[in-house]
Amino acid sequence: MSKHKLDLHDIFNKGTEIDRALDEAMEHCVDRRIPMLEIIPGKGSGQLKKKVLRYLQQSHIKKLYHRIDKDSDNFGRLFVRFKH
Repeated sequence: MSKHKLDLHDIFNKGTEIDRALDEAMEHCVDRRIPMLEIIPGKGSGQLKKKVLRYLQQSHIKKLYHRIDKDSDNFGRLFVRFKH
């Protein structure tokens, strides 16, 4: 299965870069019909994961994907699934 991976560890404290990275990753998956985006906000305090989830809840973003799965084995990882 094809998936795209976005690791946010390096930019965890740069708000605008995080949004831009998320925008680019979402666009990449939509344009190339990639079924899954793996986002790695890392474990940390959970603030970055909350920011990612807030980003994904925006209505103009929400219509791009099918659902979000949280990794049951790894707290610091989310999967965004697309239905193209």
